[in-house]
Amino acid sequence: MTRMVLLTSVVAAIMVVIAGLISYPLIRSAEVSQSQNQLSRLADLTAAAIDRGVPDGGRERDQLVPPTLAATLRSEEVQGYLVFEPSGAVPGVAQEEVRELLERGTLSSEGESPEGRVFIEGRSLVSGGAVILEQPVAIAGGSAQVGLLRFLMALFIGLLVAIPIGYFAASRLVRPLRAARDAAYEMKAGSRDVRLEPEGPSEVAEIALALNSLSEALSISERRQREFLLSVSHELRTPLTAVKGYAEALADDVIEPQDVAKTGATVAAEAQRLDRLVSDLLDLARLGAVDFRVNPARVDLGGIGVEAAEVWSTRCEREDVRFEQELPEGPLMTVTDPMRLRQIIDNLSENALRVSPSGSIIVLAMRQVAGGVEVEVRDSGPGLTADDMAIAFEPGALYERYRGVRPVGTGLGLALVGRLAAGLGGYARVTTAPEGGACFTVFLPAVESSVAIDLV
Repeated sequence: MTRMVLLTSVVAAIMVVIAGLISYPLIRSAEVSQSQNQLSRLADLTAAAIDRGVPDGGRERDQLVPPTLAATLRSEEVQGYLVFEPSGAVPGVAQEEVRELLERGTLSSEGESPEGRVFIEGRSLVSGGAVILEQPVAIAGGSAQVGLLRFLMALFIGLLVAIPIGYFAASRLVRPLRAARDAAYEMKAGSRDVRLEPEGPSEVAEIALALNSLSEALSISERRQREFLLSVSHELRTPLTAVKGYAEALADDVIEPQDVAKTGATVAAEAQRLDRLVSDLLDLARLGAVDFRVNPARVDLGGIGVEAAEVWSTRCEREDVRFEQELPEGPLMTVTDPMRLRQIIDNLSENALRVSPSGSIIVLAMRQVAGGVEVEVRDSGPGLTADDMAIAFEPGALYERYRGVRPVGTGLGLALVGRLAAGLGGYARVTTAPEGGACFTVFLPAVESSVAIDLV
C-alpha cells in the first residue's frame, strides 16, 4: 500500500510540474496581451487629456495630464514622450514609426530602449504632434511569474490534500485485494471453505465473488473425484476378490474336477471385466494428455455405421431388444478418425443396451447436417432427467446416481464419449428420444484437412 501511495504521489507531483511548464507560456502570453491592451487604453486617455488641457491656457509640460492619470502612469512604470515632427527622438522608436504615427494617428509595437525591451503605444494629438507611451516588457513578465507562482502554490496545496486522500483510496482498494490473495493461497494449500466478503470498488468485489465461485467449484469437483475414485476402487475390488478367491481355491485343490472349466470361465469373465475397466481408465487419462492422438482420414460414415449395426443387431437380438438403423443410402463422407468414431458408437450402444428392457428398441442413426454430420444412438429405456443430462458426460456421475437402481457400467463410458467427441473437433449432447428413452447425439464438423492432430 505504501508503494501505491508513493506512486500516486509521484504521479501527482509530475502532473504539477507538467502543468507548470504548460501553464507558464500561456499565463505569460495572457499577461503580455493584457499589458498591451492596458497600455493602449492609457495612451488613449493620455492623448485625450492632453487635447483637453491645451486650449485651457496651456499647462506646464509636466502638468499636461491630470494627477490621477500621472500617478497611474508612474505606478505602471510608463514613460511618456511628446513628438511634433518625424525627426523627434524617442528611445526604441524609429523615425519611420514616428512619421507613420503622425500620418495615421496610431502606433502599436515593441522596441529596444536603454532600459530594455518595451511595449510602445502612440496616439496623435488634435492640437498637433503625438504622444508616445513606453512600458518595459519585464513588467508584464513579472506579473506572469507572480501568477504562475500562485498557480503552482495552488497545485502544491492540492498535492498535499491528495496524499491523504490517495492513502485512503489505496487502503480501500488494497485491503480486499490482500484478502483475495490470502484466499487464493489458502485454496492452493487445499482449503475449500474459503469465503470472501465482497467489498471495495465493484471490479474488486467481483474478484471476491469469482474466488468464492472458484472455491465452491473446486469443492464440488474434488468431491466428485473422491466419489469417482471410491466407485472405481469398489469396481476393481469386486472382480479382484473373485479372481483371488477362485485362484486360491484352485491352488488349494478344493475345486471339483467337473467345476474347473466353470471356475476358469468365471475367472476369465472377471479378468475381462477388470481389463475393460483398466482400459477405460487409461483412455480417459490419455484424453487429458498431450500424447493422445487422433488420426483423421477421409471415410464413409455409412460404412462404419453398417459395420457397427451388424455387431449390435446380433447383440441386441440375444437380449430380445429390437435394433434399427437409420443410415444414409449413399456415401456419407467426412474426415475423422474411424477407430475413435467406432469407439464412440460402441460405448453409446452398450450403454443403451444395458438399460433397455426386453422388447424395447435401440436406433443407430447417421445424417448430414449443416456444417458436419451427426451420429445418434436412441433407446426406449428409462431415459434421463434434466439433472441427469446436465452431468451425463462427467466421469462416474450417473454411476453414483443409479448404482443399485438400474444396470450400470464402469461409470466411464459416457465420459469417454464426451471427450472423444471434443477431441474430434465436435461435441456430444443428450436429449429425450422420440422412443421415450435417451437420445445421445455426437456432432462432427466437416474437416477438410487429413493431417493428424494432437488431442489436448
